[in-house]
Amino acid sequence: MISQEQFDKEIDGIIANAIREDVGDGDHSSLACIPASAQGKAKLLVKDEGVIAGVEFAKKVFAYVDKDMKVDTRIKDGSPVKYGDIVFYVEGASQSILKAERLVLNAMQRMSAIATKTKQFVDLLEGTGTKILDTRKTTPGIRALEKWAVKIGGGENHRFALYDMIMLKDNHIDFAGGITKAIHKTKQYLKETNRDLKIIVEARNLDEIKEILETEGVYRILIDNFNYKDTRTAVALIGDKCLTESSGGINEKTVRTYAECGVDFISSGALTHSVYNMDLSLKAV
Repeated sequence: MISQEQFDKEIDGIIANAIREDVGDGDHSSLACIPASAQGKAKLLVKDEGVIAGVEFAKKVFAYVDKDMKVDTRIKDGSPVKYGDIVFYVEGASQSILKAERLVLNAMQRMSAIATKTKQFVDLLEGTGTKILDTRKTTPGIRALEKWAVKIGGGENHRFALYDMIMLKDNHIDFAGGITKAIHKTKQYLKETNRDLKIIVEARNLDEIKEILETEGVYRILIDNFNYKDTRTAVALIGDKCLTESSGGINEKTVRTYAECGVDFISSGALTHSVYNMDLSLKAV
């Protein structure tokens, strides 16, 4: 994953771009009927159940829009919530609250859905020692938010993007002329460019597992679209030579069985691409 400093820059960029997109040259609905001097208070109301996420992000949004707004947090990120819960109160200029409202809600609704789904996977894996990973199958432009939500839900982040880890998948391997060539070329590239990046290599069958193991320097093997029997065999072959990761359509019904095959990680794009937003509202009080 990227550094905390880079992650914070991503979040700042998301906020700036979202406000630019939504507000433009002004929130004319509010400017037209609410005096600039008017002060107000609103509450973040839960109309659903699950795991709340995005509270700290909401604070950043309010501060970006108006540094004088005050947030009184009642429920923290990662906490279970139910219908009727109040997550926080925000006080300040009424115009500022309304300017920030849609970004706060859009982000928190999606982040909470992702955190909720992630927590379901985490609970299913309890006691196995296997960790759930997200992927790059995220909404363009808000990846940092979605990966933040996975962490809030108890999951782990995979690589953030193409630049912070090497991941040799089927197309890389085929274009490079095979697994061994792809790995050797990668190691040479890292040496020539003086980069220290971990290498993950995807395997499509047990023969490819064996070929990967003939070359040192691989951080993790991606055991992709294997059945349970072959996954167990792959884990036994790999042993402690490197870490293992299962992927490929793994869902709530199959995740536990794959974990019991002994893999270190299971990655699932569904954590971020197949969720339904949590129902939240920001209501004036």
